[in-house]
Amino acid sequence: MKTYPKGSKKLLNAWAFYDWANSVYTLTIASTIFPIFYGALFLTDNKHIHVFGTDIKNTALISFITAFAFLVIAFLSPLLSGVADFIGNKKVFMKFFCYIGGLACIGLNWFSLDYIYVSLSFYFLGLIGYWGSLVFYNSYLPDIAFPEQQDKISAKGYSLGYIGSVLLLVLNLAMVMKPDLFGITGTEGEAAMKAMRYSFITVGIWWIVFSQYTYYILPKGTKTGNKVTKSVLFNGFKELKLVFAEIKENTRLIRYLRAFFVFSMAVQTIMLVATYFGEQEVDWGGKQEKTMGLIVSILVIQVVAILGAYLTSRASEKFGNINTLIVINFIWMCLCFYGYFVKTPTQFYITAMCVGLVMGGIQALARSTYSKLLPETDDTTSYFSFFDVAEKIGIVIGMVIYGTIDQITGSMRNAILFLFVFFLVGIILLFKVPKEDKI
Repeated sequence: MKTYPKGSKKLLNAWAFYDWANSVYTLTIASTIFPIFYGALFLTDNKHIHVFGTDIKNTALISFITAFAFLVIAFLSPLLSGVADFIGNKKVFMKFFCYIGGLACIGLNWFSLDYIYVSLSFYFLGLIGYWGSLVFYNSYLPDIAFPEQQDKISAKGYSLGYIGSVLLLVLNLAMVMKPDLFGITGTEGEAAMKAMRYSFITVGIWWIVFSQYTYYILPKGTKTGNKVTKSVLFNGFKELKLVFAEIKENTRLIRYLRAFFVFSMAVQTIMLVATYFGEQEVDWGGKQEKTMGLIVSILVIQVVAILGAYLTSRASEKFGNINTLIVINFIWMCLCFYGYFVKTPTQFYITAMCVGLVMGGIQALARSTYSKLLPETDDTTSYFSFFDVAEKIGIVIGMVIYGTIDQITGSMRNAILFLFVFFLVGIILLFKVPKEDKI
């Protein structure tokens, strides 16, 4: 097989193309079709299911499973990063998690409340496969691109992922709304459910098939000629410990990280549960209207998020990163209050547009602010590994709190309303970040 030199256009494009392959998971499974499908399984007003020896509300259950998956991912990330930096064939690991994720998506076709444990395992493994493959995908970047190429090719990957995932989602939407055109039979409700199940298969196939081009071009990895030992296996955790010790000595960085940990916890939680909230708490008028409305809402969020990222970038240039983050957190806090009263499709669309504006902005700005606050170091990988692990642990805490409130009170509205506390605390902590230097 031909080996392409570092920085070559073909190698960079092949790496970026993996975003085209795997982004369909985040849009169709995590954000759109699966939440709609999962909610439709509960046909009566009783939204509880007996699982793990107790009765759990359906949305609380999925919150807890998601939290557990991210807990596993938070543990695996530094473990896998240590191996990725050392092993001679990281492509094998990337393929392994890709195939686990892709096959798990296909397995969701058989998701059933009668076989809830197996079904939840497919959902769980899909999360593990997606995030696990990203560890090795991201670790390839310094191997295949020079520093001056990395920002551009990362942005290209994001763009390809957005285009690919939207294309497949539009196809899936057509399958759900007009199943007869695709030869999907049954009553209106049965055909729609079949179409959603088939959409999970299309995601798995899309992910696995389109990733082959990436695997064909990417090198195996940088060989060290050494075996993976116990010391190497836990090297990622050692690096995180060293990074944390250094961060604690940097007042501005540690204070910013505290603020980030708190507000990111709420942001990521809302992004993960938004469709479940819309499916259960909004009066759409009918199943067909609900499916169309939710998918349109997610597409609106995706499109508006691009504009939000641009506007946030301009605002940060004029007012500074920290000040801009404070304003964005205030908007998020207001959205939590507004979300509590959302009942109609129009109100949900308004919320979706506002979420899109601040979603794209806060994610991009939070990471770039962290980057600007880093001390002079050659080991930025370890610092960002720490950042990613902190973000995932925040997701675990946020989802557990959200799911617990949802379970106890029986309403996702109360859980959404409670999240305003995290944004309020985040604002207070952001005000405490020293501003002796311009960020």
